[in-house]
Amino acid sequence: MSIAREFVGLPSPKLARAGAGGHPCQGLYWTKEGTRPRVALIATHYNVDFAEHYSAPYFAARGFGFLGWNTRYRGAEDLFHLEHAIADIGVGVRWLREQGVQTVVLLGNSGGGSLMAAYQAEAADKGDLYISLNAHPGRPEVLTKWMDPSVIDETDPVATDAALDPFNAASGPPFSNEFIARYRAAQVARNLRITRWAQDELKRLNAARIPDRIFPLFRTWADLRFIDPAIEPTERPCPGCYAGAPNFANRGPFGIGRTSSLRAWLSMWSLETSRCQGPPQLAKLDVPALVVQSTADMGVFPSDARKIHDSIASTDKTLTFLAGAHYFEDSEAHREAAIDLMADWIRERT
Repeated sequence: MSIAREFVGLPSPKLARAGAGGHPCQGLYWTKEGTRPRVALIATHYNVDFAEHYSAPYFAARGFGFLGWNTRYRGAEDLFHLEHAIADIGVGVRWLREQGVQTVVLLGNSGGGSLMAAYQAEAADKGDLYISLNAHPGRPEVLTKWMDPSVIDETDPVATDAALDPFNAASGPPFSNEFIARYRAAQVARNLRITRWAQDELKRLNAARIPDRIFPLFRTWADLRFIDPAIEPTERPCPGCYAGAPNFANRGPFGIGRTSSLRAWLSMWSLETSRCQGPPQLAKLDVPALVVQSTADMGVFPSDARKIHDSIASTDKTLTFLAGAHYFEDSEAHREAAIDLMADWIRERT
């Protein structure tokens, strides 16, 4: 069986083709050789390049089209604006319609879950089905759950409040209920402090006719669930996170949200101002929805999947747990099982 891959590069209503030739919207369309699928999936992320998404050849082999789609913000989430990303996703959805696709399935994988939900909630050309696959509830939510609240100076990666340091042996693990509650409250407080600073800084800069600036964000691999498996037991290896050992990853320069413009923070990461939060957007989804969650995911947890499922407005919604890691990279059998589950669910509704 031969799988075809077609490069798709298109301008956006809000951004033309670059002078060097690159299009703001780019991706790969995967199909079984010689076919024109009537049902196709589209997957997009805030930042990660999904053109070669792991599930693409699996869906194509089963007769579906798969558009691994990237907005202008692939690799550039520090400049992210939701309104522009929604317009760019719409370019991909319309292209699929022009290819004869009658049913468009929005695949919200990982961080892309809340992005595709926001697209469906706010765009004019909507999808017909929605799948949440090992997805975080929302961008502000996941960052806040992961950020280290013991940071006492946003300009200094060293400065630490030892009483809130999750890697201080005196704190745990195991972590007490009192510490967990205090820690979670301090995480929210850190997010709100950054938002207040970003708003004030934006006003200060704008008064000087400077539109924006970049700033760093330190230590964002500190979810207590990365360290203490008893907080939310699953089949995941623990301690551990996507970037390896949490105590090492949290000190490195490769966390989520590691750099951001002021406007991007307010659009993507802020608990107060971002529309990239899952529940408010999911509450507008009235199309059939499937929520799939793997049981050994190191960064998305059963409570996240349940929150997503509970937030979706549709009466046709299903929550399913499967064995496997975040991208089912741990086992070919796990990947096949996940794709079969989603493919069967789609076929039942088309």
